[in-house]
Amino acid sequence: MNLTKDDISKLQSYLQKKFGNPGLTIRERRVADSVEVYLNGEAIGTIYKDNDEGEVSYDFNMSILDIDIEEA
Repeated sequence: MNLTKDDISKLQSYLQKKFGNPGLTIRERRVADSVEVYLNGEAIGTIYKDNDEGEVSYDFNMSILDIDIEEA
């Protein structure tokens, strides 16, 4: 399901407020079914939009590499 510019704006505002971080931004991708989430310019995940029987939800997927955990 395609994400509109309005969806992107609302999601970005929500994430910035939820995590108290204006460095969280959302950018469009070449594929219309998802957007990328960035933290201070670094891609950290993807958001997909789902419409199940009229109920819209957003799925945030974040992959964490073992090398990133070791550096923490």
